[in-house]
Amino acid sequence: MNPVYNVIFRPEPEGGFTAFVPSLPGCVTYGRDLKQARTMVEDAIDSYVRSLKKHGEEVPTDESVYVTTIHTHTENSQAKIYA
Repeated sequence: MNPVYNVIFRPEPEGGFTAFVPSLPGCVTYGRDLKQARTMVEDAIDSYVRSLKKHGEEVPTDESVYVTTIHTHTENSQAKIYA
């Protein structure tokens, strides 16, 4: 079975998208658009996992990971910390 990974696509101010895989430190790539970024990150994941296997290292996956978005009130929280 192929491993499953969460990927974060972040739009860049100059255009395009940076894609990174949190569970694979350093697995980061870029694409001119989302389609290219997805293709590039699939290739980056494949290369990363092959390297881990080649060196006998454990291959992490995100199969049992739950991802959500949390909205915070950072400005108010920081003011309380430093007050």
